[in-house]
Amino acid sequence: MPSLPLPQKARSDVPVPSPAVLVLEDGTRYAGRAYGAQGRTLGELVFATGMTGYQETLTDPSYAGQIVIQTAPHIGNTGMNDEDMESRIIWVAGYVVRDPSRIVSNHRSIRSLDDELVSTGIVGISGIDTRAVTRRIRDQGAMRAGIFSGDQAALSDSEQLSIVRESVEMAGQNLSAQVSVLEDTVTPAVGDRLGNLAVLDLGVKRSTVDNLAKRGFEVHVLPQDSTLEQITAIDPVAVFYSNGPGDPAASESQVQVLRGVLDEGLPFFGICFGNQLLGRALGLDTYKLPFGHRGINQPVVDKSTGRVEITAHNHGFAVRAPTTDEPFDSPNGYGRVQVSHVDLNDDVVEGLSALDIPAFSVQYHPEAAAGPHDANYLFDRFRDLVTDHQNETKDAE
Repeated sequence: MPSLPLPQKARSDVPVPSPAVLVLEDGTRYAGRAYGAQGRTLGELVFATGMTGYQETLTDPSYAGQIVIQTAPHIGNTGMNDEDMESRIIWVAGYVVRDPSRIVSNHRSIRSLDDELVSTGIVGISGIDTRAVTRRIRDQGAMRAGIFSGDQAALSDSEQLSIVRESVEMAGQNLSAQVSVLEDTVTPAVGDRLGNLAVLDLGVKRSTVDNLAKRGFEVHVLPQDSTLEQITAIDPVAVFYSNGPGDPAASESQVQVLRGVLDEGLPFFGICFGNQLLGRALGLDTYKLPFGHRGINQPVVDKSTGRVEITAHNHGFAVRAPTTDEPFDSPNGYGRVQVSHVDLNDDVVEGLSALDIPAFSVQYHPEAAAGPHDANYLFDRFRDLVTDHQNETKDAE
């Protein structure tokens, strides 16, 4: 058996990092050390509660436009590799950690997290009390923030605060164009082929595509501005809306395309952002959560089975719908709808099921990269929905 590589030794000749500061729009300041690239970055400050999986977090397109705080204190000890990348680049606007690892110790690592942040231009900060920052966000709500290091750290306190307060808010932003593919990409089906699946890329993760392909779908990942005609041109057996960043209220074009999909009678499955857009297509409202759900330890109950799942989340918006056991009528005329999943921490809607058309969605990540696999069955439920629809269509003929 080949021996594993020895851990890289911590170096004593590494220069002390330069000062950096995290500035919140309410005027709160946290002094620390520069981590990753140096300069200035702005975004919505949010916290992620996962104790593992920082590489999957960094490369999740849903984090575009956000400065992420890792609540786990020790980050970077397993380095970075090419296998765990969930998309082509790191998407976070900035990165906040308490204690970056001084060594990398993992046989799969090919580079350090610090080097990756530097090479990709991600401005970060370390050496601050991330628990205190998290508590402030939890109590006051997500807010705009900025990280200032290098030359930007020399700006006055008032200049830095003004820059933060003049930055764009997350509410009202449509960010899918920033993260979506520009051309169609195809992943072949694994095993028995069910047919073509149209995936509208609002920020899809690699693990999601792989899970869909394993269920027999030939996965066609389409740009976020694809029309209904372009979607139906691939002769899909179903349509899938992915996760993604931004405000669902600013994505009316994708909502109208989805209404066309529902009118065509095509089976539909949406996750995360796709859940919010299904809600709006059905005629429901969406709203911004105080500080969102981000992490890999959120308890959700499947109301159809009573089973509690520990799930991976990354969302700052949610669908407003009655969480009673009774179905309600879709305001847009798509028949009866039921809330299928609910977060046990705060009763936020975590899933929708249309009872009269073949469509359902969940607010979390069943691919769980990183995270527990409690919700992976949802990909099987989608496959079953499509095969049942195909059988019903054949019987009707």
